[in-house]
Amino acid sequence: MVENHESKEYSGDEVVVRSLRPFGTSIFTEMTVLSDKHGAINLSQGFPDFDGPEEIRRRAAEAIIRGPNQYAPSIGVPLLRQAIARKMRRFYGLEIDPDEEVTVTSGATEGICATMLAILEPGDEVILFQPTYDVYPPLVSLARARARYVPLQGASFKVPRDELAKAFGPRTKAIVINSPLNPCGKVFTRDELSFIGSLCREHDVLAVGDEVYEHIVFDSREHVPLLAVPELRDRAFVVSSTAKTFSLTGWKQGYVIAPPALTGAVRMSHQFITFCGQSFLQEAVAFAIDLPDSYYDNLLADYTRKRSWICEELERLGFKVTPPEGTYYVLVDITPLGHDDDLAFCRMLPEEAGVAAIPCSFFWEGRSMGRKLVRFCFCKRDDTLEEAMRRLRQWNARK
Repeated sequence: MVENHESKEYSGDEVVVRSLRPFGTSIFTEMTVLSDKHGAINLSQGFPDFDGPEEIRRRAAEAIIRGPNQYAPSIGVPLLRQAIARKMRRFYGLEIDPDEEVTVTSGATEGICATMLAILEPGDEVILFQPTYDVYPPLVSLARARARYVPLQGASFKVPRDELAKAFGPRTKAIVINSPLNPCGKVFTRDELSFIGSLCREHDVLAVGDEVYEHIVFDSREHVPLLAVPELRDRAFVVSSTAKTFSLTGWKQGYVIAPPALTGAVRMSHQFITFCGQSFLQEAVAFAIDLPDSYYDNLLADYTRKRSWICEELERLGFKVTPPEGTYYVLVDITPLGHDDDLAFCRMLPEEAGVAAIPCSFFWEGRSMGRKLVRFCFCKRDDTLEEAMRRLRQWNARK
């Protein structure tokens, strides 16, 4: 006899695991939805409004036609892993074994996820600098670990060495270092990374580097991969991608570089998340990585010009501007324009000014700081940026 069971309607909170419930919908999603609703220029989410070089895209198209179009090796096609190893030698002087130390992932986010799920146990602690990119806390929580936050200090976002040293303890398993740092554009110095490395060595802690903006570093500053820091060479994961460098964010081609034992851990979890990526995209990305120095030089020159221009325009509007050391984002203080609530400001802006931005308090735990800061991205065509500034000038004049 079949029993009749009354159908139950589930709420969203009941379905989602407890570890993810506090995080809700990403602020990037909310601002993009508002931007689309009001026909605003989207300077909130960091994706270009142009595609990367045609020669790279053509490589992918040709690879699709030629095939094969079957499963790629889980760890990535050899062509791409070898190109990544060459890149690390070319730009940083690092010798990387493409077979034992490189794992190709479905974007940097999956690389970070695979790393955290591989190394974290329930109750472990992970040190996160604030402001912190909003994907890290949910991934830490998903692994049933606990985030311990260390706010960077001052307008230059310096590492507070005493406070950081105190944050390391018996439960500390890892520290995440995003350099250049989204949203504030900080580039960690070699000296800062050496200090962090000494603490990791003293406390037997692993370091996870999110380095997706590695080629967008301004004013002759140096990007230092974690694996180039002697104290971290045997205990660091370098996570990067090709999305920002080649303006192909939709391709989601990332990778994790780590010593063999740590790479084994990443590969263990990666195989159960996405298993593998797309061989035709990996072939095209391998070609892209080997582009001549002129490509990388022009990329940096173009973003350097855009950075200078947008910072000057935002200053003319009355914002207090903090020029970034790296990335393609710029932070502004909204208080000179009579605002002190970043979320209210960013919810208002798409409708009233026709421009979307990101409220920066979401990069601090509990929105405890950053309520006066807003982030604009400048990875857009010149005419897009010019129109955005024109709209902001008109809005400002109507106030």
